[in-house]
Amino acid sequence: MSPRPSQDPTIGERIRARRLLRGWSIRYAASRAGVSHATWSRIERGRQGADNRFMLADIAGALECAPVDLAGTPVPAADRAAVAAHAAVHGVRQALVDVDLTEPAGERAVPPMTELTRVVELADSLRQACDYAGTARLLPDLLRNLHAAAAWRLLCHATFMASSVLRNLGYPADSWLGAERCRDAAEAAGDPVLRGYAGYARAGAATACGAYQRGLTLAGRAVDDLRPHAGLPGGTEVLGTLQLICAYASRGLKKLDDSRQWLAEADGLAGRTGETTTMGLYFGPTNVGIWRIGVEVDGGDPGRAAETARSTNPAAIPAGFRQVFYYADTARALARMRGRDREAVRFLLTAERLAPQHVHTSAMAQETTRMLLERSRRQAGGTELRGLGERMQVA
Repeated sequence: MSPRPSQDPTIGERIRARRLLRGWSIRYAASRAGVSHATWSRIERGRQGADNRFMLADIAGALECAPVDLAGTPVPAADRAAVAAHAAVHGVRQALVDVDLTEPAGERAVPPMTELTRVVELADSLRQACDYAGTARLLPDLLRNLHAAAAWRLLCHATFMASSVLRNLGYPADSWLGAERCRDAAEAAGDPVLRGYAGYARAGAATACGAYQRGLTLAGRAVDDLRPHAGLPGGTEVLGTLQLICAYASRGLKKLDDSRQWLAEADGLAGRTGETTTMGLYFGPTNVGIWRIGVEVDGGDPGRAAETARSTNPAAIPAGFRQVFYYADTARALARMRGRDREAVRFLLTAERLAPQHVHTSAMAQETTRMLLERSRRQAGGTELRGLGERMQVA
């Protein structure tokens, strides 16, 4: 999928174009999605933000397309690093196609294992800082070298990173390929904790595609498989992270009670582990809070999301790739609450300062910014909001 400029068309315009292509009325299309025709109409006209992942998946399902077909893949021309990140996607994709564990790696001069380990650690530090361009530049050679070295554990981590970066850049199908390679490497390593880790990657890629039932099935199965091995190093942290994505996928399926039960289980585990950095997952009470914010804001309860944000300190996690979700998702919640636009702008700007590549390539952040600008350029945030809009190329 080729990157598209972020300023045209909007999500609402893409929805309208696909509906008209089908020859459907708003009322009929909305009934297929399970949303009111008034809500659909407001989204098409840009009067209501389409920055809710669950609703966007429902609309995409009704229009028989993928959520990313409606959200697009923003590439702000002013952000050279973001442009470079998207430019590097093809190389990562090609490397993932090549790294097929059912095929021999071929002749290749492979660096020493100490050097490969160092590059994996460097790539992950860049990913955690949301430097997607830096991570993506390292991944193609790294993936091929790890394949040639039969370094399955390191390859599992590298393919996980590839899946994560591709998902956050708006390429969910490519993210799925990375997650499948992660699963293959985990199987080759014969490690039940790595299998759970790969299960999380696969579930994350599936939900990014809007396939919430598939994501829940994968994550739930991984939870069952990992429970007997939870005492192994990293087992509890991976188990808790799998429970979090089960909570998210359940909410996407409108299973509110199930979602809250999964969150409660993850919260219980986090109370035992405390804050952790294991496998770069940062499982712990703070991350449970950050996931809860995302679940509630996409689940249609911005008030509960904002309440959770007040009791969550993102600074407890020393990684931008988790902190940025706290600020961006809280901004989405505040933007849906009366009289909270200035706070929403402040949270968006904080997210941008922490991780500009992430925010500038996020369709959800772009849509929230557009919605705030649409409501009031002056009252909502003045020059700061207009500046953010210009940097994200939101008209």
